[in-house]
Amino acid sequence: MTALTNLTNLIGRLNAAVLMVGLWLGAGALGIMLFFMLMQVFFRYFLGNALPWSEEASRFLMLWMTGLLVPTAFRQGGFVAIGMIIDHLPRLVSTLITFVFLILSATVLYVGMRIGWNEVTGIGGRFAMSAIAVPTSFDLSTWMKVPRGWMMASLAVGVTLMFVVNIELILRALLKLTGHDRDLMPIRIAGQLGAE
Repeated sequence: MTALTNLTNLIGRLNAAVLMVGLWLGAGALGIMLFFMLMQVFFRYFLGNALPWSEEASRFLMLWMTGLLVPTAFRQGGFVAIGMIIDHLPRLVSTLITFVFLILSATVLYVGMRIGWNEVTGIGGRFAMSAIAVPTSFDLSTWMKVPRGWMMASLAVGVTLMFVVNIELILRALLKLTGHDRDLMPIRIAGQLGAE
């Protein structure tokens, strides 16, 4: 059980590091998305000339924000509505129910992960988005339409991160079921990026 505890703590440290980077990238995507939305409001309602790309760019960033922030919420909160009921049950029963739900969610996340990566690498991911283009040269003379797969990668990355977090939570629940959870590192609640 010591080896399993050490493995769980290692996965926990890796998850904490990766999810902290995701937290900052997701917050950055949120900030840029809000800037694009406010810019669209200004152009549409004050200048009377809506931008052709800002809504699609905002959607793109919203998907990436979600894909990067949801795994952190899952790791810190788990099954929120179910947790309210489980907290009132005896420890063994609540841990067993949590363990079963984590196994079920691992199955769903695995299927979602396969669907997500198929969307990225499949035929649909090769089509270009209509309104978003990025420069492909330093002098900005050539531009490329952004492939749809770049947007769909947010689903694949988010679900993959959730699957890895789910593995950690399954191992934690297993150690808790067997009474060997004393040496587990606690899951720290992520800071608020200095917004407090």
